[in-house]
Amino acid sequence: MLKKYLLPAFAVLTLAACKQGGQSKSEAINRDTTHYTKEEYIAQALDSNQVGDFLARHAEFGPYSELIKDFYRKRDFHYAWINEEGITEQAGGLLNMMRQDAESGIKDSTLNNSRVSALYDSIALMGDSLNRRDTIVSVAELSLTGQFFVYANKVWGGMTSDNAKDLEWFIPRKKINVESLLDSIVRNPRKALASTEPVNRQYKLLRDELTKMGDFVKKYPQHDSIRLADKKKTFKSGDSSDVIAAVKSRLALYGDYKEKDTTTKFTPLLDSALRNYQARMGHKPDGIIRQQTVDALNRPLQHYMHQLLLNMERLRWVPVEVTTDYILVNIPEFRLHAYEDGKLAWSCNVVVGTPGASTVIFSKEMQYVVFSPYWNVPPGILKKEVLPGIRKSGSAYLRRHNMEMTGSGNNISVRQKPGPSNSLGKVKFLFPNEYNIYLHDTPAKNLFNEAKRSFSHGCIRVSEPKRLAQWVLRKDSSWTEQKIDAAMNAGKEKYVTLKTKLPVYIGYFTAWVDSQGRLNFRDDVYGHDAKLAKLLFGQ
Repeated sequence: MLKKYLLPAFAVLTLAACKQGGQSKSEAINRDTTHYTKEEYIAQALDSNQVGDFLARHAEFGPYSELIKDFYRKRDFHYAWINEEGITEQAGGLLNMMRQDAESGIKDSTLNNSRVSALYDSIALMGDSLNRRDTIVSVAELSLTGQFFVYANKVWGGMTSDNAKDLEWFIPRKKINVESLLDSIVRNPRKALASTEPVNRQYKLLRDELTKMGDFVKKYPQHDSIRLADKKKTFKSGDSSDVIAAVKSRLALYGDYKEKDTTTKFTPLLDSALRNYQARMGHKPDGIIRQQTVDALNRPLQHYMHQLLLNMERLRWVPVEVTTDYILVNIPEFRLHAYEDGKLAWSCNVVVGTPGASTVIFSKEMQYVVFSPYWNVPPGILKKEVLPGIRKSGSAYLRRHNMEMTGSGNNISVRQKPGPSNSLGKVKFLFPNEYNIYLHDTPAKNLFNEAKRSFSHGCIRVSEPKRLAQWVLRKDSSWTEQKIDAAMNAGKEKYVTLKTKLPVYIGYFTAWVDSQGRLNFRDDVYGHDAKLAKLLFGQ
């Protein structure tokens, strides 16, 4: 379903006035000229009946019929795509974007409408000989408008916009005012249509990477697999092997290895290149060739191209630009990113939920920092772990875990007291939500050294909790480092209400371009890529 509203920040475009023969008196219609000046629009105009007849004959534009009618009604039925010089640059821009998307792997016949392309080509070829009263002109005009709404809905709004719950994505989708966007776009033929796209910068970066990868596949359609004789075999700096030569060649193709050396010797330069590759693939960057590295290098590039397309789809859902302070946790990356005025300030490792107790994809606003928190044992953990322990050891179990029982009768609950062994550590960060998920410290620091960090019951453990507390409270001068240290070690719970709520986004991206310009990939830790692939690719 078409989303009719959009984030507001788009360039305003202006279209030069053109004189053009209008309708005969017998075709004349009453026009409301109070909302525009004639100089703003192309002189040639449609008859309102032409719009209705066109929509009756072209069912593919049926879902957008009211938008199309409203668009022309507001511009007094004046043409948008064809002027006295012929078809506009903006029409060419739309067709080019459609063709590029088809070439990059977006397989959707409604996005690469061959009939619309043929109409465009026909009018472009006519040039000065174009008869503007020919039926093909009005059909081409209306077809381009209809195609724009189709394109905007799917490419800029999301091809799976009606499947949020099925995809377990609960971050509100961006809203698009496509009609207003189209009106802005057709006003200035000098500005490239691509520059006005209402998409996040990451979307454009991934689309560029997809194009590069497509070109690479054409140049190198297939490559031989790299094989380890023993899956437990590893190679490190100083070793020699034919496998090492093959890894050098593959990393050189992918741009990680800048040398022309293809010898069998494991050099320091290969060590550096391999660490770079491992880092952007989410592996432990230790410079050791092992089966995990070989598997990633052997994976077909079509797999990575599909992964790019999946994440481009997710990026269609998110805001075009966020200019405020906010926190983003990317689940497959196992990282938290803090942004100031929309720009990355710092990042740290996190631990997220296991696949069986996955962390939900959603967004809320942080409202509280809680120092020296109690941990109220969740019902599931209470039933499976704590109550059996109490039945076996009684109060000794409670003392051993620094816990206490509260309530009475059938309403008994258990909580862990503040202290260094508390499961939430010394501080937690609350952004109230129906999933009971929050950020918190932890006494289990060793897990942050693991490459894959999905170990929690659903909440998000932060490797640098003190730094996060300082960052969240940095605009409140009363919260000095010393005061934060004292509160974290007070052994007494203290709630701090934030003066300004802080947006928190828990996202899921398995491909992105990082701040160093490197293309990153991660494993589909919760299987969300697989679900989205079924919708996009039918696989």
